[in-house]
Amino acid sequence: MSEDYSLLRNTLELDIEEGASDEQLLLVIERRVTEMLTQSPDLLFSYLYRLDISEKKIKEALYTSQESNPNMALAQLILTRQKQRIETKKKYKQDPIEGWEF
Repeated sequence: MSEDYSLLRNTLELDIEEGASDEQLLLVIERRVTEMLTQSPDLLFSYLYRLDISEKKIKEALYTSQESNPNMALAQLILTRQKQRIETKKKYKQDPIEGWEF
């Protein structure tokens, strides 16, 4: 697992194997989404908010994903957003500020 996906792993408390493909990541995320929807939906929606996934996209995933299940649609939103966040972090990567190490 690359360092890039550690954010994804930590955010949703996922157990992701080293070198996992996008399809494998999606399945792991979908299982976690399913678990959280049944056990702690408020926490799941809090995570979605922290990931900055729009409410409109969440509602579309929950109510209009007739071809796929809503859990998989939410998982796809999460994976897509995390990839965007990773790319943004790479693009705007900053070196540590000297004197700010603790």
